[in-house]
Amino acid sequence: MRKLAEIEDLSGLVRDALGPGCRVGAVDRLRGGSRKGVYRIRVDGAPVPSVIVYSWAEEENFWPGRSGTHAEDPLAPASGLAPFLAARQKLDGLGARVPRLLLADDSRHRHPADAAVVEDISADTLEALLESDPARATAALADLAATVDALHGHLAPRYGRADPPERGGTANGVSCGQLVLDRALRDLEEASGRERRIAAAEGRLRDRLHALAAPISLRTAYGLVHGELGPDHVLVDTDGRAVLIDIEGLMHFDVEWEHVFLRLRFGRHYPALSRPGLDPQRLDLYLLAMHLSLTAGPLRLLDGDYPNRAAMRGIAEHNLRQALALLP
Repeated sequence: MRKLAEIEDLSGLVRDALGPGCRVGAVDRLRGGSRKGVYRIRVDGAPVPSVIVYSWAEEENFWPGRSGTHAEDPLAPASGLAPFLAARQKLDGLGARVPRLLLADDSRHRHPADAAVVEDISADTLEALLESDPARATAALADLAATVDALHGHLAPRYGRADPPERGGTANGVSCGQLVLDRALRDLEEASGRERRIAAAEGRLRDRLHALAAPISLRTAYGLVHGELGPDHVLVDTDGRAVLIDIEGLMHFDVEWEHVFLRLRFGRHYPALSRPGLDPQRLDLYLLAMHLSLTAGPLRLLDGDYPNRAAMRGIAEHNLRQALALLP
């Protein structure tokens, strides 16, 4: 039985962050986290009514057989306090709104895993506001667009994580397109072993990936991308600003990789984020690769005991169909 954090596991962290007079009243584990636990802690006797705690305990990671960050591969899953702090520092320095950090703790004295206590922004994600409060969402979307422009315009001569150089993964002589191709081929093989419709089209999908990747060359500058910037990873604060969360995957990379994800996740709202000058060849490759990733990943997650199974199956099914629809 998987043991997730309870009130007694998190109270010490919160008191360290807010002061000894703070009293923890309730703990709610927020839905959606698959690599870390995200908890809303309601408190009394403190300047704020609640805070958020991130816990990177192994029990909070629902991905079977794959954990941690592989520094040599910027597309590998990123999770942990170190990439969180590095990404937060980078974003804050560029003026992007992120939750205020109240405590970072890797001592394991108060909690048996690395953890962070951060500002509780709001119960509203941009995704929810796009449906419930279009006027507020439109203003936040404009702020998000300005933030994305600032990140994508922050160029580096090498691609890789936002971690310090001794930790981050960069590479010479291999294009981002080649990295995406290599991962897409792994995702294709993995999905083929779990889903007969992908298996039936595996050869055609492999040929299509190679054809799309062939014209992509090495660049000399790479923008800063969030890596998983959907409207569910954007909160909206009381000033209407877009607040980025789930930032551990921040990296320098082809900005087309981000734009493909933005287009998929924001749908009809994407024009507010769209920008001219994107490479159509990269967009075509990255779109197919993204659909394969969003097929293989959820299917892999379903091998374990992830609780929200219907949603994961729905994501896999949608992206499977979209990948097959891209075949000529």
